[in-house]
Amino acid sequence: AGFVREAISENVLAGTAMLRRATYMYGALLPKDAQGHVDTGLGKGLPALPSVALVAPTREIDPHGEILVVDGVELVFQVTPGTEAPCEMNIYLPASRALCMAENCTATQHNLYTLRGAQVRDALAWSKYIDDALVRFGATSDVVFASHHWPRWGHDEVVAYLESQRDSYRFIHDQTLRLANHGLTMNEIAESLVMPASLAADSFNHGFYGTVSHNAKAVYQRYLGWFDANPAHLNPHPPVDVATRYVEFMGGAEALLDKARVSYEAGDYRWVAEVVNHVVFSDPSHEAARYLQADALEQLGYQSESGPWRDFYLSGAMELRAGGTALKGLPGNALGPGLLGAMTPDLLFDVLGVRLNAQLAADLAFEGELCFSDDEATWTFGVRRGALHARAGAASEPAFYVTSSRADFASFAGGHRTLAQWAPALRGDDAPLRAFADALDVFSFGFELVLP
Repeated sequence: AGFVREAISENVLAGTAMLRRATYMYGALLPKDAQGHVDTGLGKGLPALPSVALVAPTREIDPHGEILVVDGVELVFQVTPGTEAPCEMNIYLPASRALCMAENCTATQHNLYTLRGAQVRDALAWSKYIDDALVRFGATSDVVFASHHWPRWGHDEVVAYLESQRDSYRFIHDQTLRLANHGLTMNEIAESLVMPASLAADSFNHGFYGTVSHNAKAVYQRYLGWFDANPAHLNPHPPVDVATRYVEFMGGAEALLDKARVSYEAGDYRWVAEVVNHVVFSDPSHEAARYLQADALEQLGYQSESGPWRDFYLSGAMELRAGGTALKGLPGNALGPGLLGAMTPDLLFDVLGVRLNAQLAADLAFEGELCFSDDEATWTFGVRRGALHARAGAASEPAFYVTSSRADFASFAGGHRTLAQWAPALRGDDAPLRAFADALDVFSFGFELVLP
């Protein structure tokens, strides 16, 4: 239940930002060689600019699970919300004594927080749902498989695998909160937490994809948020202002770089990447600083067990050396027709709300009515105080009336049609709707990540 809304939330509302970050996470623009992309941790890789589409489901599984027979095959669904995804489910096939664990159990430690950006996952629920699958299906399963990697055969192997994966997520959850309750901050916990030998002995608990470090941070964030309660961190300056001040305090860019080169020779690549970033953000044209930071990021990438960590480091290094991203100005593809066509009116209005530039719309105050020609459903929408609101039903005193197909409205919401193309037969006062359309942003996919 809720699949479409969650898919839209993850892939559309923050989709352009997420897709840009995903080019780093999956090394989409890196060469595929020993000094570039090797593996994502979940698979070999993704295309550089993947198309995104969504087919709306014709049936949703009951939140408490249910049994369906599809083409003669009995499927037992275990719904597992809040695990690897907000909407997820495991599937048991009794006739084959086979258990599909979706992405809840894989041949690597998964992400409690994905570096491309998404809602933090619930490690405690994740562990408990694995245990529930073990109790319900473990005794009658001879093979377990997932949407990534390879199957595991034999009853004993199935049980041992599920138990170990269950315990690994529970360990990260419980020990992160234990240390938080001792007063350690998110970064301190990530630095100190180590998987016990009994769990680390199983290769599928290793950090080929997710890591103990950033998963511990995810648990901390889920319960306590981004703020570590140190008031010095409550309202910091933005990155460029911080960078300019740091460089000045350290005696200028050249003095800072001289010290950073000593740290680089000592192998302190994490520190070099952090401190030289201040020079880069204070003066992105400083080639020596960009190259030194790139050198440090490359070494960190080569040392990383995690595929996404490696790809993030090496992608950043590549763009530092190039002086910026090759994707500059490329429009985002998160709002493509493949996704828009599956969206309901309320979700399409949510998309428009995210695109609305509140500064440009600050003085707008209107309410209009939209009638869908497909089914004659009517919606009221308007803008007040820079915010969009929409609800099903007719407006009491609309300034205008628009009749449109759902497909045409989806195309307008996604930025693929102009107002004139979408609503040529608008009735009433068209001025507020024209002002509304003029206040809608079009997102660019190729914004900078390692440069200001």
